[in-house]
Amino acid sequence: MSYREMSAWVMGALTAALGLHYLSTYLDAAQGAGGAPPAAATFIPYVIVVVAASITAQIVLAILAPKRADTPPDERERPLLDRAGHWAGVIQAVLAVTALVTFMHREDGALLFHMIVGGLILAQVAEYALQIILLRWGS
Repeated sequence: MSYREMSAWVMGALTAALGLHYLSTYLDAAQGAGGAPPAAATFIPYVIVVVAASITAQIVLAILAPKRADTPPDERERPLLDRAGHWAGVIQAVLAVTALVTFMHREDGALLFHMIVGGLILAQVAEYALQIILLRWGS
């Protein structure tokens, strides 16, 4: 398994787990408030945990494979990583447009914010999943 694939597995699992926690926190706050909670109530703690956990995960991966951690993507990996990023961008765009259409009907700015954040999380998980798929089976 290449270092990039190992990193994608770790970061994908981390992002998915923290994304599910964000969703759970949002749903709990929304039930208590009777609507979309303020952005700061769920977003700021999420960002702090994601940044700290990502840094920690990358440090652990670099300690486990120090020589592979410092190498740039090779000629086989570069186009695969670009393709994964492209498709994740398409997913992000579709989810952002969906959030905007929902906003046109509901006119709830807090809900729009949370839908955009959720779309970013889903797009990032999709990018990691696509990296894994393309690095493992792509050519």
